[in-house]
Order: sequence, then C-alpha cells, then structure tokens
Amino acid sequence: MKKLPLLVLLLLATAVAWAKDKNTEKKKKDKSEKNLSIIPLPAIAYNPTNGWLLGVAPGASWFMGSPDSTSISSGLGTLIYTTKHQFLFTAKTNVFLDGDRWNLMGDWRYFISSAPTYGLGTGPQSGKPVGTGIEYAEGQFSKAIPDAQMMDFHYLRFHETVLKRIEDTRYFLGLGYHLDIHSQIEDNLLDLDSEEPTVTSHYAYQTNKGFSAEKYTVSGLSLNALLDSRDNAVNPYSGRYAYVNLRVNPKFFGSDKSSTMLWLEYRDYLHLDEQRPRHLIGFWTYGWFVTSGEVPYMDLPALGWDQFGRSGRAYTQGRFRGEDLMYGEVEYRFPLQKNKETFGGVVFLNTTTASNRGADINLFKYLDYAYGTGLRVMINKKSRANLAIDYAFGKYGAGGFYFGINEVF
Repeated sequence: MKKLPLLVLLLLATAVAWAKDKNTEKKKKDKSEKNLSIIPLPAIAYNPTNGWLLGVAPGASWFMGSPDSTSISSGLGTLIYTTKHQFLFTAKTNVFLDGDRWNLMGDWRYFISSAPTYGLGTGPQSGKPVGTGIEYAEGQFSKAIPDAQMMDFHYLRFHETVLKRIEDTRYFLGLGYHLDIHSQIEDNLLDLDSEEPTVTSHYAYQTNKGFSAEKYTVSGLSLNALLDSRDNAVNPYSGRYAYVNLRVNPKFFGSDKSSTMLWLEYRDYLHLDEQRPRHLIGFWTYGWFVTSGEVPYMDLPALGWDQFGRSGRAYTQGRFRGEDLMYGEVEYRFPLQKNKETFGGVVFLNTTTASNRGADINLFKYLDYAYGTGLRVMINKKSRANLAIDYAFGKYGAGGFYFGINEVF
C-alpha cells in the first residue's frame, strides 16, 4: 500500500476535533444519552488493489446497562466505494447486555470487490506450486505465476454468536450461525486456452476438491466458549481473553460440502508500571484450522479475516492462506505524556505461518513476519476510545498505513 496523502491526516484531525466537540456537548445531556459515543471517521486512502477509497468508517461505544456491572459494547463499520468500482460494507459488533448476562458478537459484510491471492501456505512464491507452474497433466506444467493473482468477486458474510454468562464468572457459553457466500467470481489470470496455459491457485484447488470455481457457500452452526476478564473491551489495560469456536458446516445447512473448522484465540496484557496502566505489553495469538471435510478456497483460514480484520498489519487481507493458519503478535504500548493519557505510542511485531497440505508446506515451515509503530490519540477518556494510526513493514515489499478506532487487540 502506498503512503496515505496528507489529506487523510487532515481529515483525521477534523474527526478528532469533531468527536471532542460532541463529547463536550454530551456532558450537557442526561446520563442515558452520555453512554453512546459515535465517531464518524472518514476513510480516504489509496492502494494498488483498490485504487482510491472514499467513504466513512464509523466507530461507536456504549453501555447496555450500568457501567459498574456492564462491560462496554463496541461497534465498527465501513461504507466505502473505490475508483475501481468496488463497494465495501461491514458492520462488526461486540455487545454486552445489562450485567453482562449475555454477550452478542456480530460480523456482517457485503463486498463487491477484488483482491489478490498468492496461493496456499506462507513463504516465497517460488516455494509454492503456482510459483513454479502447476502440473495439469502428466509432465505438463502451467505458466508460473511469480506474484499476485487478482480475483473479482461478490461476498456476503453473516456471522452472529450469542453467549450466556455462567453465573458470576467471566466464562460464557453459546451458539452461533455463520454464512459465507462467494459469487460472480472472476479469476483474472486464469487462461486455459493458451499453448502454455495459466492455471491459478484458486482454479487448481477448486477443481481438485470438486468445487465450482464461480460460486460457493459455507453455512453452519458453531459451539463457543469464551473467557473475557478484560477491564475494557475497546482498550484493555488488564485481564485476559480466550475464545474457542468449533464451526460445523453440514450440507443440509446449505454448504457445498460438509466440513468442520476450529478457531482458538488468546490475548493477555502485562503491566510495566502499576501507576500508569497504559504502559504495558500486549500479546495476541490465534489458530484457525480445517479439522474435517473440504472448504472452498476463499473460505480457508486466511490472514486478516478475524472478526475485526486487525491481524497482519503490513499485509493485504488474505495475503497468507491455508488449511491451517497460526498468528502471533506482541505490542508495546506506552504513554507519550508524563501525567496525561491523551497521546500514546505503540511498537509491534507479528508473524504468520500457514500450511499447504498438498504441497508439503506444513505449519512453521515458513514464518512471515512484520513490524511497525503507531500513534494513539485518546478521543474519549470514559470509554478509552483511541484513534489509531500505524505504519507497518513486512516481507516481499509489503507495508502501508493503517488507521482506525480502538486498539488492535
């Protein structure tokens, strides 16, 4: 991703000023109205995949009950149109009902979009079958693809999970429903008619597994277990987060093929100064695995496809994909002022490993890392909502600016 223009920073500054004005106005209103904080963050950026992106990326935080007994709820959204005629809509929520008796997690998306894919597994393209040419017939190999494979598609996601708190603990159990539909897929580099055909990773995988290369659906239920003892879900200073999601996608629920998938996630926070709780080291790791059956190519575990799309700073969403994927990140967070909490900074390091079971690329064969730094501006001290501006560097020339609301994890 290319650097964002100065116009972005000016608009971000405008958003901060607007949010502070609105928070000042809210103090004059009644208590119930004060609980809601909305920040309509403008989204203007440029990258080679999307061209210019124009739209809004609002963030919100609120309480569904007394702040003394109810955790803060949060929501993030995007409504973006690009100069390459792409439309991106997302709505992602983490809601705690009064007294934290229930926790509702939502992830809704609708894309008319395009994105590059790079085959399965981490590591260089030369280490993947598509990088050297796929054997489509005995002794006959397709043209090698040394870089990205661009795809156009429509995508609908509806994920909603409902969890019930267990008595007075911070443990939750619940069920979820998950629907993913990819349609109108155009594999731009695919060329089967040339003397030296070009066979893409997507086409090779789909035909090998018996899926359509133009449309596919994954639909199913999930069993969920959650531990969430964080003191604040949008900007934690303490506590832990552990989440297990076992997703079952049977054919009778509408999936093209039956499968099961497992998500394991853990986050923790280590204080470095008890007097300044913002001075800490945060840890985040997750594993995502196809545990049985077959899953279509674009629905396989992939970097950046966590609920809030925050993993893998430096890389494009879906840069690494495989039947198994593991991710880890560590971030050092620190205040930039001696006595105030308005400005802070971060330094982070992340790494990803993914498998390609059909090409002898196992987990941990390759570790692709990224690192970066960022600025935090606390917009709302009550909710601890932050404006986050980061720059990250990765392998294979990856890198770019990221901006949003709240901490990454």
